[in-house]
Amino acid sequence: MSKKFKSSSGKTGYPTDVSDEEWEFCAPYLTLMDEKAPQREHPLRLIFNALRWQIRAGCPWRMMPNDLPTWSVVYQQAQRWMRAGCFEAMAHDLRILLRLKEGRKAHPTAAILDGRTMQSSPESGTRAGYDGYKRRKGSKVHIAVDTLGHLLALKVTPANEQERHQVSDLAAAVQQATGEKVQLAYVDQGYTGEQASQDAQQHGINLEVVKLQEAKRGFVLLPRRWVVERSFGWAARFRRLSRDYERLATTLSAMHWLAFSTLMLNSLFR
Repeated sequence: MSKKFKSSSGKTGYPTDVSDEEWEFCAPYLTLMDEKAPQREHPLRLIFNALRWQIRAGCPWRMMPNDLPTWSVVYQQAQRWMRAGCFEAMAHDLRILLRLKEGRKAHPTAAILDGRTMQSSPESGTRAGYDGYKRRKGSKVHIAVDTLGHLLALKVTPANEQERHQVSDLAAAVQQATGEKVQLAYVDQGYTGEQASQDAQQHGINLEVVKLQEAKRGFVLLPRRWVVERSFGWAARFRRLSRDYERLATTLSAMHWLAFSTLMLNSLFR
């Protein structure tokens, strides 16, 4: 169980708890009904803190600490937020604010695409596929990020699905999120082929394949491409995302949006 901490103001809580400034930003996205509704038993902030703890700690739902709302309450409210797209909307607005804070335009003109294979678990086994390259059975998370590493679009498929076949859906989602501003996408050699290029161009995006200049062993830092690898590294800090523990692909997708929203909140208010 995660240990509590005492802040400089004397308040006790978990390290994943939102600050007052963070909650002031998050509350409008998460309030789907009146806070004073008679059927509400726990404050939304407490439920959101519990969900953030769960995704960071990676524990099963039924092992929620006793001083947090019961797991069923947190799970049910989380599903409501996921169905409403709350975390995705929050992440898109946070990305704009962070870009403006860095002196950049609100929407990027370039993106980086890649896929990550997540090992399956008994819960996700029914939709798992086998990735022959990674020699791993599980799900594949396809993402698009801007040049700062912030999430633009995401799609979950079985691990046997090829990256090049997801270009059309990712490109469409990227353009919807950025208002048709993206013109260029950097990709690895898994996106080679005429079909992938045509799928991207249908949405006004040109693919640029970043290749190794010569054969090398081990990890090689590639220009532009390292940004999306760093984003995968950020996501991997959340233990719930270390493997595919979700029964539904939509839940796994929403958990990624929550993780990136948490990271961007920390960057904006730290």
